Amino acid sequence: MFAFLEGTLVYKSASLLYMNVHGVGYELNITLQTYAKIQHAEHCRLYTHLQVREDAWVLYGFADEEERVTFRQLLNISGVGAATARIILSSLTTSELEAAVSSGDSKTLERVKGIGGKTAQRIILELKGKLQKSENTPSNTSVLHNTTQEDALIALVNLGINKAMAEGAIKKMGNVSTLTVEEIIKQALRAL
Repeated sequence: MFAFLEGTLVYKSASLLYMNVHGVGYELNITLQTYAKIQHAEHCRLYTHLQVREDAWVLYGFADEEERVTFRQLLNISGVGAATARIILSSLTTSELEAAVSSGDSKTLERVKGIGGKTAQRIILELKGKLQKSENTPSNTSVLHNTTQEDALIALVNLGINKAMAEGAIKKMGNVSTLTVEEIIKQALRAL
C-alpha cells in the first residue's frame, strides 16, 4: 500500500519512530539496523511494509530497500512472524544474514533471541539462494534515473522473473529504445 514515506522525524527510539509527512503522523516499527542509520537524521525516507491484522494495522519502516525485501522474505517462512523477522534484522545486518544462510551457519541464527535450531534450519533452507545482495532491488539512484529498459527490467523482476532471464529476453528484442515500458514488458513475457 505504501512504498515509502519521506518526512520529518518527530520521535525516535531504537524500535519505534513517529514521522510527520505533510501534517500526518505515522508510527513506524523499525529495526536496530535502521535506527543506527537514521538516529541523527531529522528528515529521511523509509521504505515501508504494512501488516494488516485482525486487531491492528502495523507499519514497518526500513532505511533501505534491501532490508525491506529481506524482512518480507523472512515473513514467508513458516513460524517467522513480523516480530521475529524484526528481531532477526535487529540482531544481524542483511549481509550477516546472507552470509549465515549461504554458509548454512545455524549457530549464528540460533544466537538471535527466539530462534531455535529447527527455525534456524528452516530459515537457511528457505532463504538459500534468495538473498543475493541488492540484485533484485532497485537502488535509490536507479529509481530516480531509469530508462524505459531499466523500468521494464525492474517490473519483470518484481513480477517474480529471474533477473538474468528478464535481461536476456530484453536483449533479444530489437530497437528497445523506441518501445514503451509496457511494450517491453509484454514482449519480454512472450519471449520467456
